[in-house]
Amino acid sequence: MFIRGIRGATTVIENNKEEILKETSELLEEIFAQNKLILADIASIFFSVTSDIDQAFPALAARNLGLTDTALLCFNEISVPNSIKKCIRVLIHVNTEKTQSQMKHIYLKEAKKLRPDKEAINKAS
Repeated sequence: MFIRGIRGATTVIENNKEEILKETSELLEEIFAQNKLILADIASIFFSVTSDIDQAFPALAARNLGLTDTALLCFNEISVPNSIKKCIRVLIHVNTEKTQSQMKHIYLKEAKKLRPDKEAINKAS
């Protein structure tokens, strides 16, 4: 078995706890579904947020989805001029027999601009 990385991102309109948790949950659920993940196979999840998000930890959404024994970490994304605002990014480390090229990376809302090459996957979901 190998550890593979799955990336994803989404955005929020408002910096409030409810929207941060809702959008993070939606992103995680889509990644889990598209990759047919078993929660017990998830080794860890890193979340990063832009500096304009500070009303909730995105990791709480993962806890609410049942990831109570999974290592989770939240941190700030570096501030780059003219980058996407109010963005939540995720990196999931999963134990799997799949190859890295079989991992489906999911970008939702304004975050689709981060990886236009992944647009076909996003449209399929």
